[in-house]
Amino acid sequence: MNLLLSEHPWAFVAVALVLGLIVGSFLNVLVWRLPKMLEREWRAQAHEVLGTPADPAGPAYNLMRPNSCCPHCNHPIRPWENIPLLSYLMLRGRCAHCDEPISARYPFTELACGLISAVVAWHFGFGWQAGAVMLLSWGLLAMSLIDADHQLLPDVLVLPLLWLGLILNSFDLLMTLPDALWGAVIGYMSLWTVFWLFKLVTGKDGMGHGDFKLLALFGAWGGWQILPVTLLISSLAGVFVGLILMRVRKTEASAPMPFGPYLAIAGWIALLWGGQITDFYLQSVGFR
Repeated sequence: MNLLLSEHPWAFVAVALVLGLIVGSFLNVLVWRLPKMLEREWRAQAHEVLGTPADPAGPAYNLMRPNSCCPHCNHPIRPWENIPLLSYLMLRGRCAHCDEPISARYPFTELACGLISAVVAWHFGFGWQAGAVMLLSWGLLAMSLIDADHQLLPDVLVLPLLWLGLILNSFDLLMTLPDALWGAVIGYMSLWTVFWLFKLVTGKDGMGHGDFKLLALFGAWGGWQILPVTLLISSLAGVFVGLILMRVRKTEASAPMPFGPYLAIAGWIALLWGGQITDFYLQSVGFR
């Protein structure tokens, strides 16, 4: 199998696509349940610190239990109703029991995860680099969706991937360890500095601490070299989308907007094509 995938790139891309679709189905569960699990944990900790009676223990709630069900009628999702993309198409986007519409976000997440995995497989080819970046990409997709919903970048996702980037680059998988280490430090400190300068000037929090850690994560994976491109693309994307929301939804300029998804998209692009983007820019302005 290894020989087949290494000698036939498109076979590896196809396998990565199917694997990404399957993982995307799991990410739907993760994105929905993890914030609720964290909220339960925070409540339990608050009761313990305050010395107040804890909430009554309910049924187990984690990534495995209870089984997935329709949010409208609690109809258990049977295995043949949980095939990535195909089940949504066969059910015509509606629950088999109550006929209520199924959110299009579920198949979109599965498709996005599949396509992202295929692009990574095509870009790196069969090997450890592709496997590692695929895992990172799945985590970034989950973080982006959670941040979009709750303005939260969970440490339980960000920090393990940050440390994993440093560990992998200790073997020079994508970058040398010194570049990765300083990438993590500079990534964190750059947004930390912006945060405190903005707070000193305005008295308000300009961004969440999770954004510092996410940029540090990209520094740990791609080195300090990808940070300028990441910040440039994410800032331009954030401003562009913000202007659209202000016009279409009449959103106030002061309304909070999650920055994590823009950082995640920009960092992913920079990790794969940051060198080419930088070279193109330097050539266009006459430095090379």
